[in-house]
Amino acid sequence: MHILLAEDDRRLGNLIQHMLQKEGMTVDWVVRGDTALEYAAYSPYDVIILDWMMPGQTGLAVCEQLREQGYHQAILLLTAKDAVEDRVLGLDTGADDYLVKPFEFSELLARLRALCRRSSHQLKEDVIEFGGLALERTSRVLRQPDGNKIQLSGREFQILDMLLQNKGQVVPRELILDRVWGLEAEVTSNNLDAYVRLLRKKIDPSGGNGLLQTVRGIGYKLEEA
Repeated sequence: MHILLAEDDRRLGNLIQHMLQKEGMTVDWVVRGDTALEYAAYSPYDVIILDWMMPGQTGLAVCEQLREQGYHQAILLLTAKDAVEDRVLGLDTGADDYLVKPFEFSELLARLRALCRRSSHQLKEDVIEFGGLALERTSRVLRQPDGNKIQLSGREFQILDMLLQNKGQVVPRELILDRVWGLEAEVTSNNLDAYVRLLRKKIDPSGGNGLLQTVRGIGYKLEEA
C-alpha cells in the first residue's frame, strides 16, 4: 500500500510514518498542504492522509482541489475537530473517511485497509514499455531490447518509476529527493546524480538513446526519441 501522509506535527507524523512502514507500507510524509498537492500530481497513491490544519494549505482545501482536478483515489482526513458539522463538511468536500485525534493506531490501520478495498484504484500496467525498453514493475526488472534483464535496486526503481509516471514532464530534483529518500533524510543532490548515472548506464549502455534527460537547474525527464 502506497500512502501520502500530510501532517505538520512532526512528532505525530514521524510516529505514523514509522508505524505504517512497520506494517509494510510505503509512506511519503510531507508537512505542508501545498507540498501534498505537488506529490499527488507526480505519484500514484492508494490513500492520501490529510491533517485538517496545515501550513501552506489546509487539508480541507487540498482535498477540495484534488477532487476538482478529478482525483479519484481515497482521501482520509485527520483532525481534532469532532463536531458533527465538521465531519459533514469534510465528507462533503470530498474526503472518503474522517478520523478524529487522538486515535488508536489500530483504528487508522483498519480504516486504511477499508479504503483500499473500496478504492477503484488499479495498479498501472505491470509492464511499462518505453523507448524499446520495458520495466517490469512487480519484479523491478528492466528488460532491454535484446531480451537481457537487469535487476534494479529499490532506489533506482523508485526514480525510474516516478519518471515513467510523468513521461515527457520535468520532475523537480527536490521532489525526487523527498519522494525517494524521505523528508527527514540527510541526502544531497550528489546522491541523486549518482543514481541517475547508474540508471543511464542500465537504460542505455552505449550512451546513445538519450531517454533520461537532465533539465539543468530543474530536474530530470524521461522522453522517448
